[in-house]
Amino acid sequence: MSFEELNDAVAQMGERSFRTAQIFKWLHKMQADDFSQMTDLSARLRERLDEQFVIDHLDVVRHLRSKKDGTEKFLFELSDKNHIETVLMEYKHGNSLCISTQVGCKMGCTFCASTIAGYRRDLTPAEMLQQVYTAQKVSGRHIDSIVLMGIGEPLDNFDNVLRFLSLISDSRGREMSLRHISVSTCGIVPRIKELAEKKLGITLSVSLHSAFNERRSEIMPVNRRYPIEELLSACRDYMDKTGRRISFEYAVIKGVNDSPEDAKRLASLLKGFVCHVNLIPVNPIRERSYRSDRGTTAAFAEELHKYNINATVRRTLGADIDAACGQLRREYEI
Repeated sequence: MSFEELNDAVAQMGERSFRTAQIFKWLHKMQADDFSQMTDLSARLRERLDEQFVIDHLDVVRHLRSKKDGTEKFLFELSDKNHIETVLMEYKHGNSLCISTQVGCKMGCTFCASTIAGYRRDLTPAEMLQQVYTAQKVSGRHIDSIVLMGIGEPLDNFDNVLRFLSLISDSRGREMSLRHISVSTCGIVPRIKELAEKKLGITLSVSLHSAFNERRSEIMPVNRRYPIEELLSACRDYMDKTGRRISFEYAVIKGVNDSPEDAKRLASLLKGFVCHVNLIPVNPIRERSYRSDRGTTAAFAEELHKYNINATVRRTLGADIDAACGQLRREYEI
């Protein structure tokens, strides 16, 4: 519930409006698991809340922590017995949490483990919030930033993602600045345009993975509907309307998209963008033959630097706990 919806519900119960702020604080600042914990409410009101409402929760099925870099991975079970993954990563600037937005994914990107088992359903705003709240409680670590880059395509679950962003940033609750949140997309052009109009202040992260339409369509079927030129036009519109830098994700796949020609074409496409290219050594999965190595990825970065494109190689985190998106869920459900 938004604050306004909760206020309406409180009014319908015959309670005064100040109760709304108390309950909202318990849910989003104190992150209460049960109405009985809301000790500044009367016992009768707590009972009535418990009779009429539910505080959603996630069960921790598996919790792994990397011995190499402290990355933590959670496999959560939802109330309908579906499973999602969440990853907590430690950086110099703080702790970043990568959350899922769907159970499975429709997009069919060929290098991604999340899409192999297919799409099941969208996550609710509550299920997105609880990934943040539960990971913080279990790990004992404060979450400084969030990336919507786990299982699922966030812009395919657009309305629920917007509600999540509104709730997580509400000044009466968790109060996280939207500037500390990144939303990743494989390139759903109409939604990028809608997002631009909202001027939320989030960082948009766009998965490219090839600079050539034919090859990108093979890797990412979404390109058949929204080709590179159309996607980059929407990205320019987003940049112009929001004033925010765009991050382009590029999974470097050996022998597929890692040649000097690929780098030159990518640099040409991104000329004039205020952007950053995040190069990702692709994670091996059982069902695919794709491979990558840091040497090839570093060489690709150097090629981009020759064309004055800001590019870095993403640090590999949690390799010893299968921290790449979709791996743990696939292993558990097989």
